[in-house]
Amino acid sequence: MDFVDQIICGDCEQVLAEFPDNSIDLIFTSPPYADQRVGTYGGIRPAEYVEWFLPKAAQFLRVLKPTGTFVLNIKERVVNGERHTYVIELILHMRQQGWLWTEEFIWHKKNSYPGKWPNRFRDAWERLLQFNKSRQFTMYQEAVMLPVGDWAETRLTHLSETDKRRDESRAESGFGKKISNWVGRDKVYPDNVLHMATECSNRNHSAAFPIDLPSWFIKLFTAPGDVVLDPFLGSGTTALAAKQLGRRYVGIDIKQEYCDLARTRIVQIPPRLFEL
Repeated sequence: MDFVDQIICGDCEQVLAEFPDNSIDLIFTSPPYADQRVGTYGGIRPAEYVEWFLPKAAQFLRVLKPTGTFVLNIKERVVNGERHTYVIELILHMRQQGWLWTEEFIWHKKNSYPGKWPNRFRDAWERLLQFNKSRQFTMYQEAVMLPVGDWAETRLTHLSETDKRRDESRAESGFGKKISNWVGRDKVYPDNVLHMATECSNRNHSAAFPIDLPSWFIKLFTAPGDVVLDPFLGSGTTALAAKQLGRRYVGIDIKQEYCDLARTRIVQIPPRLFEL
């Protein structure tokens, strides 16, 4: 595969048309949001966003392996005093295109600074939408486990009778988990809210995200040697994360200056040949 470990400058829809079917293990990307980054990428009006994105999503669907995953970092925009529905509309149209909307993660920007408008407060979160081609996709949940935390010294040392069985909740909302299963364990599975600070060090791109964000999903959905694609690469953070974790990468961006920046950044990082 001569396209791997490459930064390619061009429109991802056109570039990917030359890629073979079923050749990518993970697509992780953050495209320009509606009416955002006008000075960088020209901006796409909310009412036109779905029409603009769907042909690109069709190429993503074709090149992604049946066991692969597509993670889309995106957020709504307020238009005329209310949140525009273009993200919801995009999800619905992608399902019609053949995607499965498998999961939704929330990135909580834990260093978001305060702010308000006359009828709302500042967003401190963004969506990360997970799409798949089939229900049988590759996932390495143990790779993102977390230290068990302080509750191991409180809840787990004072188990109630309910904690010792899979008990139906009093609110009739379903069965709870058997808490005693975690006694003696030092790691637990995370939930779908990721608490990460925004990017503060990379000032060369207007929409850089922290390297921990793609790294987390690369660990969750790929193994060393797998191919990670970012079709809206920007300054190269996804490719950088993939290389550090011993994965192969493909980065595409329409702006030559950002392709050059990404290449400069990535050659400075030695690859990790395996995940510790």
